[in-house]
Amino acid sequence: MPREKGRKVVASNRKARHDYAILDTYEAGMALTGTEVKSLRAGRASLVDAFAQERGGELYLHGMHIPEYSQGTWTNHEPRRTRKLLLKRIEIDRLIGKLRESGLTLIPLSVYFSDGWAKVEIGLARGKRAYDKRQDLAKRDADREINKAMGRRGKGME
Repeated sequence: MPREKGRKVVASNRKARHDYAILDTYEAGMALTGTEVKSLRAGRASLVDAFAQERGGELYLHGMHIPEYSQGTWTNHEPRRTRKLLLKRIEIDRLIGKLRESGLTLIPLSVYFSDGWAKVEIGLARGKRAYDKRQDLAKRDADREINKAMGRRGKGME
């Protein structure tokens, strides 16, 4: 059977970009069991309240919910188990060094299949304050108004 090509997004964490300022992104593999992969292929996963943390020189993903596989038997997985992230040693060491800085955390942004392999996009993030969120919303609304006015002007309506 030929391997899948391209990128198929399973789940994305849209709230992460609202609550955090993403400084850098990384693509990591995940150590999964067979029923987890089957459940992901069915398009079922949730990244709400998920985060990555360093333990023993490795990075682990906590709080990601992959529901049990419906046709699974006693070999089914635990939905919120801790999953190991698979990165190169240099990347892990660099991330651990940056995480030791105050206020930085690792947040999963999306889970997807890339050429048949389950991947997670993690972002090195700093939490936003309430006024930062308000400024982002105001900027987005202003940009939307500008684009709307430019569209009307381009069509000769103004």
